[in-house]
Order: sequence, then structure tokens, then C-alpha cells
Amino acid sequence: MSEDHTHVQEFFGARAAAWDRKFPDDAPAFEAAVAEFGLRPGDRVLDAGCGTGRALTPLRAAVGPAGTVLGVDLTPAMLATAVRAGRARDGALLQADVARLPLRDGCLDAVFAAGLIAHLPEPAANLRELARVVRPGGRMALFHPIGRAALAARQGRELTPQDMRAEHNLGPLLAGSGWDLTSYADEEARFLALAVRRA
Repeated sequence: MSEDHTHVQEFFGARAAAWDRKFPDDAPAFEAAVAEFGLRPGDRVLDAGCGTGRALTPLRAAVGPAGTVLGVDLTPAMLATAVRAGRARDGALLQADVARLPLRDGCLDAVFAAGLIAHLPEPAANLRELARVVRPGGRMALFHPIGRAALAARQGRELTPQDMRAEHNLGPLLAGSGWDLTSYADEEARFLALAVRRA
């Protein structure tokens, strides 16, 4: 296991049990983001870096019983918390690295990724891996339940022009990784960037 992986597992493993209690008011933001994402009944969607599975229930509601919902996370304690919260009934949970997904090329219609991008060790390569498993014309949502400025303030840091999630950085990063940025919202109460898988 790489040093990056060990660090991520230690960070989130230590916080898994209390994660949902720490952010008790995020559910409406997840629901609104999934609604704006525009999934269709029967779609196959991956929740990449699913954590405690807070997106699984709205994702399941969006794709319906005929759809497929798969939650992937690197940290066993996060997945265990998702199971204890009853979210495994809304999607299959898999411990795996989003940098090397055990999925076929083009097998998905969409990827939803909440809070993931800041934790990618190699963002361009990792976004290319997400593109690999999504069919051409499929979609990706990069989401956070608060905006960049609010998140920076929560973490006690300054926003800089180098921030990967700034629109002027994210657009080219996605474009170089097989995605076209189609909409971008960075507000106090949410961050949501939507992209389409290039043919």
C-alpha cells in the first residue's frame, strides 16, 4: 500500500464512526446535488470515495430499482459505518482504490464524487481512471456540501489561485483527463461541478 493510501486510511479511519454526527445537516445538499445531476431510471452510477455512503440513498432514488448503485471507498471503517447506517441496501459497497477500479471500460453511465478530488494523489491520472469506466457521453459530478471559501475557513487556510477546484484550474484538469466541464457552481452552501465524458 502506498504512503498516500496509508495516510488516507488513517485519516478517515480515525474519523469514520463520528463522521455522520459531525456533519448532520448535509443530507439536503446531497439530495439537491443528485437531483441536479440528472440521473435517469436504470442508470449505472458509481459513488467514488463514498465514505459513509451519504449519497447512496439519493442515488438509489434517482436510478430506481432497475439501476445500479456502487459505492467504492479505500477505508474499511468508512464502509463499515455505511453498513451500520443501513446504506448498503441502497447500493453495493466495495473496498477499492478509485485510482485502479476493478471495473470494465465504459460500464457506467455516471460517477458521483463527494469531497474526493482533494484526496486524489494523482488528480489527472485518477480522473482518467474515472473516465475509463464511464461510457462516452456519461457524466460526472464533483460535489462538496459547502463551497471552497467555507471549506477553507473551516480548515483554517486561505484560498489560493492554485486551488485545484477553482474553475480556471478544474476545467483544464478535466479536459486533459477525458472530461468536458459543463457547469460549475461554487457557493457558500455547495460546490458542484458537472462534466461529460468525451467520446
